[in-house]
Amino acid sequence: MTSSKIASHFAELLDFLPDVLAWVKDRQGRYLWVNRAFLVQYALDHPGENDFVTVESIRGKTDYDLSPAFLADQFRHDDEQVLAGHRIINRLERLGESQGTTVWSITDKIPVVDAKGAIIGTAGISRATGSASSVEETGHGFGPALAHMRAHFHHEISNQQLASISNMSLRAFERQFSAAFHVTPQKFLRKLRLRIASRALIDTDDTLSEIALKCGFADQSHFSREFRRQFGRTPRDYRDHYKL
Repeated sequence: MTSSKIASHFAELLDFLPDVLAWVKDRQGRYLWVNRAFLVQYALDHPGENDFVTVESIRGKTDYDLSPAFLADQFRHDDEQVLAGHRIINRLERLGESQGTTVWSITDKIPVVDAKGAIIGTAGISRATGSASSVEETGHGFGPALAHMRAHFHHEISNQQLASISNMSLRAFERQFSAAFHVTPQKFLRKLRLRIASRALIDTDDTLSEIALKCGFADQSHFSREFRRQFGRTPRDYRDHYKL
């Protein structure tokens, strides 16, 4: 059996997973293939745009054609990391919000290489963990801890609290969490707060100080410093750019 035949069988198999979005892009970020769940989610997030969304209608498009610019920038930044040889594993993010429901997903992205080992593109999957209030099925046994982070991200949360919720010792929790998500619990929480804040900058007219406090930062200065480190621009610049 040739490698192309094997690839086609895997692609067909991914079409049978209704809760897993899968895709392959080239080095320029253009979609080469997406699975059926991806098409369904796109149709839900873009009602009325197309009577029938197909792989052919998605192929050749980039995230800038399919998503708001501020999200497309984040996706492209991820792709550049993967094209440099890094993997993005088990990252929590808030994706489509079809039908008024906030959807939390776990996303993985890896490089695609050719027969000579050269990176020629990226591939990824994203699987829903449920709504913000329904996360019990999150993998690795960290569902309760992740649910607590999402529900109480605007408050101070210690590793000891998360360890107790997960019925683990502090040391075991920190070690196993880092092994599962490739980041410490506090860095995970900080990135979660920053992603929620990035949406608030676009979707609300709250002041930077209000967003900082609502998203669990000590003050506006702390928020701005962390935001710039993550997104490469200040919250004000980010809002001005994407509000336009």
